[in-house]
Amino acid sequence: MKMFQNITQVNQYKSCEEFVSEFEIGESDFILATKTIYNKYFADMGLKAKVFFKSDYGKGEPTDVMVNALLEDFRKSGCNRIIAIGGGAVIDMAKILVLAGNGDAADYYQRKIPLEKELPIIAVPTTCGAGSEVSSVSIAEFVEMGTKIGLADPSIFPDYAIIIPELLTELSYDFFATSAIDALIHAIESYVSPKANLYTRIFATKAMEMLLKGFKLITENGPEYRFNLLEEFLVASNLAGISFANAGTGAVHAMSYPLSGVYHVTHGEANYQFLTAVFKHYQAANPTGFITELNEFLGGVMGCDPDDVYPEIEKLLGKVIVRKPLREYGMKEDEIESFAVSVEKSQQRLLNQSYVKFDVEEMMEIYRELY
Repeated sequence: MKMFQNITQVNQYKSCEEFVSEFEIGESDFILATKTIYNKYFADMGLKAKVFFKSDYGKGEPTDVMVNALLEDFRKSGCNRIIAIGGGAVIDMAKILVLAGNGDAADYYQRKIPLEKELPIIAVPTTCGAGSEVSSVSIAEFVEMGTKIGLADPSIFPDYAIIIPELLTELSYDFFATSAIDALIHAIESYVSPKANLYTRIFATKAMEMLLKGFKLITENGPEYRFNLLEEFLVASNLAGISFANAGTGAVHAMSYPLSGVYHVTHGEANYQFLTAVFKHYQAANPTGFITELNEFLGGVMGCDPDDVYPEIEKLLGKVIVRKPLREYGMKEDEIESFAVSVEKSQQRLLNQSYVKFDVEEMMEIYRELY
């Protein structure tokens, strides 16, 4: 039985110039980037690569329409290496470019054709949450379906993950906060996944420790203090990504997808809504499994009794950034059932990786609590 793998080589650099020099970026490279980041850190280098921006394809999280337009541009480029410079959305979109064949988004995400890696990809994260630079997962919203679909396959693992802390300086505080909370969720969910083991939990626990200590420092010293912690948060996100790339995430992610798909809430912010509510339900349903170890560990980091970890984490994260009721995003009360049914129908991959597998009624109860 396979226990652990980390296909991606992780490199860290002090500057973007160091990275560009070592990887000899040139005419045969296809760069997909966040426009503001590229213009600030890379534009003056005069790179000869073919450069496209995520904003060329649309706003917000990736959709099947955006991925199809990107595939069309890439296939005309003649490039043989992909470089993704951006957050999880940019990296997730770029991962699909490595696949052989002439399929479209539906062909790949719904596995209508065989998935075979054809080209290398270098992932350069500019947020501290997605962990996409070390995972074999790509997520896109399918517009007509009104939900997200995740593709998880070894063929889309990045070949290199590039850590450059200075790239986080452009993140707004709100996006930094929800991004980092998403990394915490990756670590916590993967720790109790049925696929978790000693190896994945080592990465998860270190990520949780770094992130929670960082959040405490930010609440004690103010939002600007985050600039002293950029390397710690970026590395912690990477560690959490390695953990969930092997063990997976669960119901928190699954239940967030309709909120993102229908109301276009960003991935990290949508996940944040469900973290403590889901884990309180896990605790009630199965208090004697691996959640016991998790709670003891979190209690040690938080300085509280293991039975109090989720209320205490809720308080801490509420000081980092306020969590809103679901109705403030526009969600309607009569969508509680349809959201739960949608998750049960389309997110079995994630529900099967959950510490406790919720049914529709249990998910409706959580949506109702958060509404």
